[in-house]
Amino acid sequence: MIKRIFALLIIFSLTACAELQDVINKLPESDEISNADMAAGLRQALDFGIDKQVTKLTQKDGFYKNELVKILLPEELQKVDDALRAVGLSSLADSGIKALNRAAEDAVMEATPIFVNAVKDITFNDAKNILLGEDDAATEYLTLKTQTQLYNKFKPVINNSFSKVGADQIWTNLITKYNNLPLTNDVNPDLTDYVTSEALEGVYTMIAVEEKEIRNKVSSRTTDLLKKVFALQD
Repeated sequence: MIKRIFALLIIFSLTACAELQDVINKLPESDEISNADMAAGLRQALDFGIDKQVTKLTQKDGFYKNELVKILLPEELQKVDDALRAVGLSSLADSGIKALNRAAEDAVMEATPIFVNAVKDITFNDAKNILLGEDDAATEYLTLKTQTQLYNKFKPVINNSFSKVGADQIWTNLITKYNNLPLTNDVNPDLTDYVTSEALEGVYTMIAVEEKEIRNKVSSRTTDLLKKVFALQD
């Protein structure tokens, strides 16, 4: 009887080991993926974000009709919007908001190489933790490492776009009319600074959209590198 029980234990042990080994064999072979490979995969995901999502922002209404990134008025200018609409100048107020978004759309088109270079130059010191992080971990890391630099490069592009799409004239007219209204305090906002920050935030938002797609949909991993790297976080 004891021999039979002992034999059964041996069989059970061997079966369990075999099943365990089978599970191990099916796990991603993380040891074969270096930090450099993981970093390359993260960069490729961000590049795809620029190629597939950020380019949408450069089209007409890319900002204006995209609720994720549409640029609205800053809080201090909401009173300008309300006052103009109250005196029958709703169309002027609408054109002011549209002009801000048009400037952003034009600027992102001109500045796309800036974002591409930022991704190319970024160094992922701890690629594994970023890879296994939140759905937008790589984009957040990109933001942390590049936002100040990109702001300084992007602002003059925004400034040029203001003139190019006529946003400067529209807003000069709009603010002049508001300042001429009775019982209002004059305003003189720095819209270039505001739109630069908002447009840059819009770019990061759309890159994050693509990163999330790649992380959560195997079908979005359209290269061998993306398949290999992002399999680790499945």
